[in-house]
Amino acid sequence: MKHRIVVLGAGYAGAHVAGNLARRLSPADTEITVVNAEPDFVQRMRLHQLAAGQPIDAPRLTDVFAGTGIRLRLGRVTGLDPDHRAVAVADADGGGDLPYDTLVYALGSHGDGAVPGAAEHAFDVAARPSALRLRDRLDSLTRQGAGGRVLVVGDGLTGIETATEIAESRPSLSVSLIARGELGARLSAGARRHLRQACDRLGVTVLEHATVEAVGATEVRCADGTVLPSDATVWTAGFTVQPLAAAGGLAVTGEGRILVDRTMRSVSHPDVYAAGDSAHAVGDNGLPLPMSCATAGYTGRQAVEAIVGQLTGREVARTKLEYVGNHISLGRRDGILQKVDGDGRARPAYMGGRKAARIKAGILAMSLWATSHPTFGLPTRKHRVAGAPRVSTETTVA
Repeated sequence: MKHRIVVLGAGYAGAHVAGNLARRLSPADTEITVVNAEPDFVQRMRLHQLAAGQPIDAPRLTDVFAGTGIRLRLGRVTGLDPDHRAVAVADADGGGDLPYDTLVYALGSHGDGAVPGAAEHAFDVAARPSALRLRDRLDSLTRQGAGGRVLVVGDGLTGIETATEIAESRPSLSVSLIARGELGARLSAGARRHLRQACDRLGVTVLEHATVEAVGATEVRCADGTVLPSDATVWTAGFTVQPLAAAGGLAVTGEGRILVDRTMRSVSHPDVYAAGDSAHAVGDNGLPLPMSCATAGYTGRQAVEAIVGQLTGREVARTKLEYVGNHISLGRRDGILQKVDGDGRARPAYMGGRKAARIKAGILAMSLWATSHPTFGLPTRKHRVAGAPRVSTETTVA
């Protein structure tokens, strides 16, 4: 019987893991199934562009995995039973349990609308359907003429990119960015100045040291009593993960992210690996890796090495787990590249302007190409499974 590998999620992490496992493991011994709710690959790091009205490529997953031997199951994961090694999936045919021998959990994260009213009244750019709903709302405001008010809540990288993108693409709208603290607090002094200049140039109003405590249909209320009118509120103040891993009995953090060892293996269930935003992975600097596309790549590569090594009896290679910096787009013609030190703090030097924007766009283009061509460099000889896979009962937390 073939060893059954099930990959949950086909985002940056899941698609990378599935494609690379298909490249390296013999189909005579293994079968790989990817479960994903949508039929397309979603460029999550470009969803703010989609919301602003720009066309974004979304390759069909059937095309992405064509010729790889990977089975695609379109459906929503509704439950985990790691003790019996099964996943509950709801799909157009009614769904059912999907058994596995090795599970890769890469379901990512979604917007955290914990503030009252945010889930009901705010938009987000954490998923393609919600980004498309925001685009429709912005289209409606644009058709009404000048004066539409857009509030972006959250001054993390997603909030900054969303506010500047909307302001550049839709100059008839009034865009405000609400920051809990100082704008760009995690950036170097020079990068913060560059960010402020970009916001001024694009007409983005920045409200600093403001905490939103409630979101209404046409307004946002701050903790100090200030009420801000809004025709479209975009919530980017935090992301969270699904409760599936915790509900299934996997060891997780307080936020629900799966606790893994240095090889991305669950510390509680050795048949389960996690990659991307779903994993609480500790980097080589001893600090937790942030939720990001880069982290998806690093954790995905390590998970591939661990699974291949475990199944074939080879030594598990250790790949880099690092956090080197932030790439921030400020519309299509400006950006910031901010490197960080070993403690995750911004280095004094940064790159800003058109060159930074081009580099950011190039990185995302390469990520899309690599995901869309999982068989590139396909080896002529694939690794065979070394008998029945050994399951270790000893796990070391990084």
